[in-house]
Amino acid sequence: MSPLLLTRTLPVDATDAALRADVLHGLTRHPKTLPPKWFYDTSGSELFEEITQLPEYYPTRAEREILVARASGIATASGARTLVELGSGSSEKTRHLLDALPALHSYVPVDVSESALRGAAEALLTERPDLSIHALIADFTQGLALPDTPGPRLVAFLGGTIGNLLPDERAVFLKSVRSLLSPGDALLLGTDLVKDEETLVAAYDDAAGVTAAFNKNVLKVVDRELGADFDAADFDHVALWDPQREWIEMRLRARRALTVKIPELDLVVPFTAGEELRTEISAKFRKDGIRSELASAGLTLTQWWTDSADRFAVSLATAV
Repeated sequence: MSPLLLTRTLPVDATDAALRADVLHGLTRHPKTLPPKWFYDTSGSELFEEITQLPEYYPTRAEREILVARASGIATASGARTLVELGSGSSEKTRHLLDALPALHSYVPVDVSESALRGAAEALLTERPDLSIHALIADFTQGLALPDTPGPRLVAFLGGTIGNLLPDERAVFLKSVRSLLSPGDALLLGTDLVKDEETLVAAYDDAAGVTAAFNKNVLKVVDRELGADFDAADFDHVALWDPQREWIEMRLRARRALTVKIPELDLVVPFTAGEELRTEISAKFRKDGIRSELASAGLTLTQWWTDSADRFAVSLATAV
């Protein structure tokens, strides 16, 4: 079995420091915000896995359909010998690519969670003992240095996660990815597409209330990690479509006027009745918009694949 290499580029206390900074900044501004990355503790990750199985939540199924149908085309177009996956988690999405890349030598999963990286890598090595895996404990939004692995490299950023970044953040992110690419390397990007409001809102406000529980889980994370006294029952889950910005917003709306204490930050946070805390944006895209954003970062859109219902896209872009 090939050895697993694991490199930590984040300080051990980086997650705690980042949470403190995000909560302090987000809950003292107007409107109040918290980044969606704090949904994903163990409970939140389990809830999201449940969300992906819901009838209303199409993105995971649509992207999987594309990857299953187009994996060989992606492999041919990229010729990748190294697959880099940003925000790899369980590495489930990329298994179709791993199977389809005949010349693959190395897999570089990147995630902030050491436990997720180890679990996924060990499972992959059991199935693929000849695969070289060099996992990175890193925050890919803060800049990244890749290990020395053979090219061409295919950097995969799937799941529509790029939609959680604001436009300025996307521009910075795409330029940072471009800086990682050498001639012959490529970016494989998953993006959810603009569609009717009813379908979009339902995907983020399911009838069973799983997404509501997922949204409120961020309050439980802040309670546990920072000693806060949020009560999830004091907030309603809200999902709205913004047609001007073409994104979904998830919010938590205070049911009454209340005050939250966060002892670890020596912070008291007042909420008025009906005040909303934004916990996520999920931008939806059009092909021309993706092409333009990639071009601004020095990347050329070369391939574009959608599912059979044109709900989701996976694109391939190369360095200019």
